[in-house]
Amino acid sequence: MSRTRHTESQFSLDLGDDTPVNKSAPDPNEAVDNSYHLASLANTEALLLQWQQAGWIRPLDTGFARLIRELSDEQGERTQPLVLLLAALTSHQVGRGHVCVDLATLLADAGNTLALPPEETGSRAITETPIPVPEATRPQDLLARFQLGDCLAALMGSVAVSDGSVTAPLVLNNSRLYLRRFWRYEQRIAEGIQERLALPSPLADPQSAAAQTLSQALDTLFPPTEPVDYQKLACALAARHRFAVITGGPGTGKTTTVVNLLAALQSMAGNDPHRAGRKYRIRLAAPTGKAAARLNESIGGAASKLPLAALPGDVHLDDIPTKVTTLHRLLGSRPDTRHFRHNRDNPLLVDILVIDEASMVDVDLMASVFDALPASAQLILLGDKDQLASVDAGAVLGELCQRAFEAHYTPDTASWLATISGTRIPAPLVDNSGLALDQAVAMLRKSYRFDQDSGIRQLAEAVNTGALTNHLLKHIRSAAFDDVIWLNGHAQQPDPEQTLDLIRSHAITGTPERFRNAGQGRMVNDKTLPSPVGYRHYLKVIHNPDLTADSPREAWDAHARSVIQAFNEFQILCALRKGPWGVEGLNQLIAQQLLAEKLIEKAEGWYAGRPVLITGNDYNLGLMNGDIGITFRVPWDKTAAGEPKTTLRVAFPSSDSVGGIRWISPSRLQQLETVYAMTVHKSQGSEFNHTCLVLPDRLSPVLTKELVYTGITRAKNWFSLITGDAQVFKDGVGQQVVRASGLALRLGER
Repeated sequence: MSRTRHTESQFSLDLGDDTPVNKSAPDPNEAVDNSYHLASLANTEALLLQWQQAGWIRPLDTGFARLIRELSDEQGERTQPLVLLLAALTSHQVGRGHVCVDLATLLADAGNTLALPPEETGSRAITETPIPVPEATRPQDLLARFQLGDCLAALMGSVAVSDGSVTAPLVLNNSRLYLRRFWRYEQRIAEGIQERLALPSPLADPQSAAAQTLSQALDTLFPPTEPVDYQKLACALAARHRFAVITGGPGTGKTTTVVNLLAALQSMAGNDPHRAGRKYRIRLAAPTGKAAARLNESIGGAASKLPLAALPGDVHLDDIPTKVTTLHRLLGSRPDTRHFRHNRDNPLLVDILVIDEASMVDVDLMASVFDALPASAQLILLGDKDQLASVDAGAVLGELCQRAFEAHYTPDTASWLATISGTRIPAPLVDNSGLALDQAVAMLRKSYRFDQDSGIRQLAEAVNTGALTNHLLKHIRSAAFDDVIWLNGHAQQPDPEQTLDLIRSHAITGTPERFRNAGQGRMVNDKTLPSPVGYRHYLKVIHNPDLTADSPREAWDAHARSVIQAFNEFQILCALRKGPWGVEGLNQLIAQQLLAEKLIEKAEGWYAGRPVLITGNDYNLGLMNGDIGITFRVPWDKTAAGEPKTTLRVAFPSSDSVGGIRWISPSRLQQLETVYAMTVHKSQGSEFNHTCLVLPDRLSPVLTKELVYTGITRAKNWFSLITGDAQVFKDGVGQQVVRASGLALRLGER
């Protein structure tokens, strides 16, 4: 893009300047000519401040707009009001998870693109009344005056905007407007993927020694059981490239697949002339402590079942890593900075990196991963492409898997897979025009956790595919499935007080009597499941009269593990943070009910049994955002007379090893919240035996297909649904998350 300036005559509309406007400030109670707000910089800045005070945009967004004006002033340039407006809106969109703003999409439907005005401010207290904003000042009304050419001309004429070749706060790429930092993140990710896909593979020739070793290892690891073994195909594809993605829904065997893949790769290490007999250095990581702990639990068991003795290449159990760390620990977090100890100048000592729950990784963190990886290192991403994207900007895994369902494998890839795996690719998955990225993405298509009769499976699939039929909803309402109930599904608009009472009782007991056969006698994998429970269960487990001041710490650790496990038997999830249907309201509601039933000693502050969720990384304590701990009363202190004295400690499971417990004083914990209820976003990477999803009584932009699907699939064996309005459930499933980004477009370029 050229850095040439554009004269006023080149604009199709008069965009204004700093000249005082001969108009008085508009009366908020009267209709306003919206051209007033873009007639001068002062008017535009006043408008942005008004939006900020109303809770429409953040102080960060208005501050960024001021920065753009100050930069232009320093360069002696006259900033156009439209540039200020677009700068603030770009910052606003980053705060909503978008990497950029697509100007064409913005101009076509600004209201939905920006979600302004918001249905709820989110940052204000429930009782606080937002400052009203005149309807004429909505972004869609202001932007209706402009065409795409107007926006592009204004931006290209600003010193604050570049095409990326020179430093500027904003980058314009075609019709996509970025904050420079996020443009660089996206560029780094795309470069890292393309560089790895372009590297020659020793497996390209199916007759090579390496390819023959891989084929033998895959035949050993995957005995023939079905016509198309997608796990085996995923291993073959991932082994062929230095970058690979393995995606699949819950229970499709992502962990089993990657353990087998690592065993196959270690079998091939002897065929690599650069290894000199050394096995690959492999690291396993996940975005959160909870996700790392969950992978820890499953990967060790999967590795112990590997037929290592039958594999070529002399592979031992020690060659398959089972220790999982968080990405922040792996990269070497540095307090009070977004930078990491490992980077291009200090890369990780690793040959293969596996990242689980990759849907939770934002563009910032993913770019840091590529910065820290040696150029020859292999990166394998695991995750469910249909889950919610990261809380922060970007939807990296979702973009990489946009074409995963249809696969788009080229005839060359299909032929290679048939030779290596002995499996013929179904014809609909072959495409002569497949992209390079398509050849490195594998989708697991068979669920091993849920059978065809599972209500959890059928409901999740129906939500994900948009096939939520009345027949299926009728089955859920009538408890026709063994594992799913819709507690108030018969009421289209339930009474709010009755619904809150229902939540209170359900949180205590889990309402097993409402499930089919009262939740009794259900068999899964030849084992009888216990009936579903609520929070009373873990609060009974926490009382252990056998533990005293003389009990060894190991006994207390074992007790803490059993309580944490009991707490994970049940979890309430919700879509919102604020209001009676959100985390804040439900946590207070449930705590009061637990107090009323004398299951806890108080409902506020610190008390034995309080479950807490860490909401920010604390590197000094080794706690990460998403870690969950339970508060215990322990007799470890002493009085002045030397007698045992009880005190409160919070027990957290160790993120990097199975079975470890960290006991931390409540006074040392800074960023946390009670977690009887958590948002669906916070639940990602977790799994609960019984999950209850509570949906509000009115539609919200955050209530989407991805959120409902993610909430349902957090349930391992039992799922319950409570809605404030049945229609909101149906309408929410019709809303979909679409995050603006250019990553897929970059990778789709031939």
